[in-house]
Amino acid sequence: MAKRTSVFNTKNFLTTAGPGRTMMSFRKRATIFAQGDAADALFVIQQGRVQLSVRSSAGKETTLDILSEGDFVGKDCIAGQDCRTASGTAMTDCRLLRIEKKVMLLALTRQAKLANLFCGFVLAENLKYQQDIVDQHCNRSEKRLARILVLLAHFEAHGAPEATISRISHETLAEMVGTTRSRVCFFMQKFKASGFIDYGSKGKLFQVHRRLLGYCEQ
Repeated sequence: MAKRTSVFNTKNFLTTAGPGRTMMSFRKRATIFAQGDAADALFVIQQGRVQLSVRSSAGKETTLDILSEGDFVGKDCIAGQDCRTASGTAMTDCRLLRIEKKVMLLALTRQAKLANLFCGFVLAENLKYQQDIVDQHCNRSEKRLARILVLLAHFEAHGAPEATISRISHETLAEMVGTTRSRVCFFMQKFKASGFIDYGSKGKLFQVHRRLLGYCEQ
């Protein structure tokens, strides 16, 4: 009798531990990897939110992106980089699946469905970064902040009229928008007064209403 071979399951590969794949937990503000570390693994966020940031040779730091559940973190290892080009920090308590570089590369080579999913994510990220550049050059800071909040709410993934997300410091938002903290505070108060956002009672969560998406498209 011929030996049965197990069928590759993309979802299981990206959400469960196994050979070359380790589930890891990080507390809020913990460093997942630092700029300059060996780029020897890819991470998949299972729970929580991760901040990607870059520090220049002059010591200035800027936030590149904020990633959440289902996103890939540390893609530089797949791009052939030996060292991390950015730092990854847990913005909340996080659970991430660490996949060794060689294991991920082999799976991408052999599994078309996984390769298509990963390529789709990378292309979407590149488009988002392109839109960020357009925002920086063409849109005023208030519109840039609104777009960032809409992206964090992930309205494209569901049709809900509102989304609850973890509170993000105004300093971090200011870095992403390219403005000052005081301006972000002013805009957030304006969005609240307009009914675009609501703060939670404990200050740890806030709601983004879909109406903000319409404001971004004006």
